[in-house]
Amino acid sequence: MKHWKTYIERQKTEYLHTIIPPETAAEIVVVIPCYNEPALFETLENLCAADRPDANVLTVVILNSGVLAGEEVVAQNRISYEKTNLFAERYNEDSFVFLPLLFEDLPRKHAGVGLARKIGMDLAVEHFLRNEKPRGIIVSLDADCTVSSNFLITIWEAFSRDKSLNGTIHDFRHRVEAGSPLTEGAARQYEAYIRYFRSMLEYTGFPYYWHTIGSAFAVSADAYVRVGGMGRQQGGEDFYFLQKVFALGNIRELKDTTVFPMARLSDRVPFGTGPSLQKIVNEPDGNVRAYSKRAFEELKRLFDMKDGFFGKDTQTVEIMIAGLHPSLLQFLREIDFLTLVRDCNENSASLATFRKRFFHHFNAFRTIKYLNQVHPEPFPYESFATLVDKY
Repeated sequence: MKHWKTYIERQKTEYLHTIIPPETAAEIVVVIPCYNEPALFETLENLCAADRPDANVLTVVILNSGVLAGEEVVAQNRISYEKTNLFAERYNEDSFVFLPLLFEDLPRKHAGVGLARKIGMDLAVEHFLRNEKPRGIIVSLDADCTVSSNFLITIWEAFSRDKSLNGTIHDFRHRVEAGSPLTEGAARQYEAYIRYFRSMLEYTGFPYYWHTIGSAFAVSADAYVRVGGMGRQQGGEDFYFLQKVFALGNIRELKDTTVFPMARLSDRVPFGTGPSLQKIVNEPDGNVRAYSKRAFEELKRLFDMKDGFFGKDTQTVEIMIAGLHPSLLQFLREIDFLTLVRDCNENSASLATFRKRFFHHFNAFRTIKYLNQVHPEPFPYESFATLVDKY
């Protein structure tokens, strides 16, 4: 755990001035960022009613606001903080604890959900380190997100069965506020699109195909430290973080436990569920635009070739890819693909190492960049309405 200590020492002390009480002795820490969220207590009550694992569980609520937050946001956070303290006094048990922490005036540049998650997860690591819990588990959840009754038990059992497990990905279904048919339709399309995208990535042979939803994953504390912790992005922090965790390998999908985030039309963050739902509702026909299957098929052709690139010179690789679709070839030229393959060969003594390095270069960011570049020309977007039932 020496590298944990090094990691904690590198973090900003102003965010770690409050430590989790050592006597909590948590083995699972559920981290919930909370910003102006009156629905928090539905989530806390739901967690309280969930089946309990044979482990000490701490739920830490990071109530946060930045220097530019309005008075009403600050007031709501303070109310939630006091109410969560009262909730904790009523429901805390020796092995099941709720702990609210209030952070105000966070810097303008970083204030947001990424920093809030990071603060909570860094505190979890510090707590595990202090209590010598090398197999501590960090669970990511949101303040408006309920869970299935087996949520905590399923996560605990997965990490208990496999001591080297780096992360788990959880199933999801959005809750929809009553009286909002547009949001209901948009939520189901959005869910179907996420599953479609995941399925297509897996089809291409891309190894890191799992969905990246902030309320639907857990990681070992060790994996968290090894990838450098959560980023401070003001949106999409879950995507950036999980791509690094996925690259460690040994990830498991837990399809028999579910989280239920609230579907809302929102522009609170630059991208994510809220903006995606808003975009769907704003479409003239109310339908998601999906990446064409043809674009994924062309990408699969390239990925199917990758093992053949191992040990080959640049000229041979160039000949091998010559028959790919012109739009994909253009993209490969723009990212200097031949140089990337040469780097893979120069730094890989085995095919397994070559494969890992290949997808280090052709990662999720480049995959999405390719998909964006080839739409709507030469591959038109597809209307997704007909695929909702399938995915």
